[in-house]
Amino acid sequence: MSVPATTHDLAHGDETVTKTFRLRYGDEADREWSALTLLGRHAPGLAPSPVERSEHDGSPVVVMSLLPGRPLGSEPLTPAQTVALAAALDRLHTAVPDDVLATCPVRRSGGAEMLDDLRAWAAEPAPDVDAPVAEALAAATQWLQTAEAASLADRPVDPVFTQADGNLANFLWDGDACRVVDFEDSGVSDRAYELADLLEHVSGSLRGLVDPAALTAALGLSAAQRARLLTGRRLFATFWLLMLLPGNPGHARNPTGSLDLQAERLQGLLRSR
Repeated sequence: MSVPATTHDLAHGDETVTKTFRLRYGDEADREWSALTLLGRHAPGLAPSPVERSEHDGSPVVVMSLLPGRPLGSEPLTPAQTVALAAALDRLHTAVPDDVLATCPVRRSGGAEMLDDLRAWAAEPAPDVDAPVAEALAAATQWLQTAEAASLADRPVDPVFTQADGNLANFLWDGDACRVVDFEDSGVSDRAYELADLLEHVSGSLRGLVDPAALTAALGLSAAQRARLLTGRRLFATFWLLMLLPGNPGHARNPTGSLDLQAERLQGLLRSR
């Protein structure tokens, strides 16, 4: 499973941001522009406003408004930031009317796609690793074949519009509210799946920057959503374990010891009930 280190270049002006895409799939700029246009209509102020869609030297370019605030992810979220993040997620997930949502594409790396990719990736020969990592990898490989994991291939139970990237740096905090950026993989997803993506993204998970219980409570998830959340977290934790293996894209980009921490985290999630 190939995951590039970067997918775009950014240039900041006084009032705008210019995003030039390095294509993986071919529709990143289209997804970004469509999402910004959609949210500008149904949730103004939550995301950048679309300014211009063009090409430069054959590369797609999207120009958007510059939002206030600084990225989350440099330190643990305060209670106020947790509430604001939940409010931003809730607005993102509920702003698009059902009839419009039905016309949107499925997000990149949705449950079915991710499950297929991880099953294939986990079947590849593994590098030499310490016993705790090898045990976590074996447990994850076994879990990927369970009925629980297979349920992730079902259609979204609670369809929502999503940005489809759990990196905390994509949420900007201005001291009062959070706003959202980076929509190149955006589309329709399940609400619990999206929260799982955020909670297990290594931008926050390995340093304990987000309190899962506090964020889940702030979002008011139902019992059924919380059950699906655990399944989604196991999937994304498996993804990050594989990403952090020696020779894979996340290994050199994260601090020493991240792989061991991820193995422990995944095992904890697999034991949770």
